[in-house]
Amino acid sequence: MQWFSEHYAETLLVLGLILLAIEVLVLGFSTFFVFFIGLATIVTSGLVYFAVIPDTWLASLMSICIFTALFALVLWKKLKGLQSNVDTKRADNDLVGVSFVCPADIDPLQPLDKMPTYEYSGITWRLLSDVPIKAGDKVSIKQTDVGVLHVMQVI
Repeated sequence: MQWFSEHYAETLLVLGLILLAIEVLVLGFSTFFVFFIGLATIVTSGLVYFAVIPDTWLASLMSICIFTALFALVLWKKLKGLQSNVDTKRADNDLVGVSFVCPADIDPLQPLDKMPTYEYSGITWRLLSDVPIKAGDKVSIKQTDVGVLHVMQVI
């Protein structure tokens, strides 16, 4: 415990880096709150190291609080703007484009629980189409959802 008090500035620096790592690696940079505290802890570490503020817990906590609020005020809008750029394009997977023979008639007006099923890769999928498809027609997968294959007729 004495080592921490003798190397107070370094301890704060390591604590700040750990907080930044938690925010980025564990939380995926989603909350910003831990990020602001981590930055404030690193800045406070520098201030303690250069003897701008005393190396006491009270002075450090006050500095961390003030810098956390300051970073939140300055960086909040910019960081929030980074999160608003979300790609809405659906991710393609290996199933898209796979063709097979339709095992039963598909009627788009049927409820989902009455839709025909198709066993593929050990999973029983429900088949869904925008247009009616007859049994025995060749179909291709155009999109997948959880447990549902959206198919279209191959001409």
